[in-house]
Amino acid sequence: MKYKLWIGLTLLVIAALLVTGCAETPAMEETEAEPPAETEPETEAVEAEEPLRIAFIYIGPPGDLGWTFEHDRGRLMLEEEYGDLIETAYVENVEEGPDSARVMRDYAQQGYDVIFATSFGYMDHMVEVAAEFPDVIFEHCSGYKTSENMATYFGRIYQPRYLSGIVAGEMTENNQIGYVAAFPIPEVVRGLNAFTLGVRSVNPEATVSVVWTNTWYDPVVEREAAVALLDQGVDIIAQHQDTTEPQKAAQERGMLSIGYDSDMGEFVGESVLTSPMWNWGSYYIDTIGNVLAGTWETHQFWGSLEDDIVQLAPMSDLVPQEVKDDVEAARVSILAGADVFCGPINNQDGEEMIAEGECMTDEAMLSMDWLVEGVIGSISE
Repeated sequence: MKYKLWIGLTLLVIAALLVTGCAETPAMEETEAEPPAETEPETEAVEAEEPLRIAFIYIGPPGDLGWTFEHDRGRLMLEEEYGDLIETAYVENVEEGPDSARVMRDYAQQGYDVIFATSFGYMDHMVEVAAEFPDVIFEHCSGYKTSENMATYFGRIYQPRYLSGIVAGEMTENNQIGYVAAFPIPEVVRGLNAFTLGVRSVNPEATVSVVWTNTWYDPVVEREAAVALLDQGVDIIAQHQDTTEPQKAAQERGMLSIGYDSDMGEFVGESVLTSPMWNWGSYYIDTIGNVLAGTWETHQFWGSLEDDIVQLAPMSDLVPQEVKDDVEAARVSILAGADVFCGPINNQDGEEMIAEGECMTDEAMLSMDWLVEGVIGSISE
């Protein structure tokens, strides 16, 4: 009996094992590994870099069609070149006084990275603010003071001024040319002298009468100065001013003119024979490229015709081909190294200031305080 019971229990155990084995085998074959629980990828959060913030301070409005118009055109070229990498802003009609320091300081406090100030009279105020914000880059147009985070930039506009003088010298009919000038500072004196040297290189009998307005931007005063010169009998008006008003005044009298800053023929017409003009965009693009690359260093930039920061605008159809040929020959000569202020050059009193075979140094040009032979008027006026 016990034997039979033992045999029965043994058979039951074996059967159970067989049943269990048969049940587990198919289950193991059909079971697939469960996918791991979904988790966020372990990657570092990458934030988009903030755009470089750039501010411009203007002496006049972009609508002056001259000085500020060209600086703002350079700003727009900068935006087109770098797109979302930069952000620009500007304030117009900022006087050359303490208020300019307030504007610069405000931009620096807002977190702007680069500040361009585009008029000579901003210089000392920029020096002051630059010292307060050593991590901001400051760039001053036409000045001469620098620091570790402040640079200066300008161009040899006297080169295309000389070329425009050739045009005026060959096209005047009575040898009387007028020049509306802003302030009797070296920058303006240098341009007036270069223009007069160009005039007299082709017409030694011609003179250039200057009227000082003591303003960069005042359309009414600029027009009045041009009218005064026209009343004296000049038949061509040139200028170192920021608007097209002198050109308009000449046109209304049936006279010719030479523009400045921009191609003023585009705004006034064929009576504007040509214009020495600025191409600020080339400088702004190069400078901001250096800032973005981390290679910006303080400097004193004084670009030339070769650098393309200064240009001579296309000439009016009123300019004869032989005059254009003379200008081109002079331009090629300048590009080859024959600069404008090379002797012999006399002052108004006939005294030799630069001997034959000698040329003025940049330092001497940057501090020029005398007028060349052929200029009627004085610096003290």
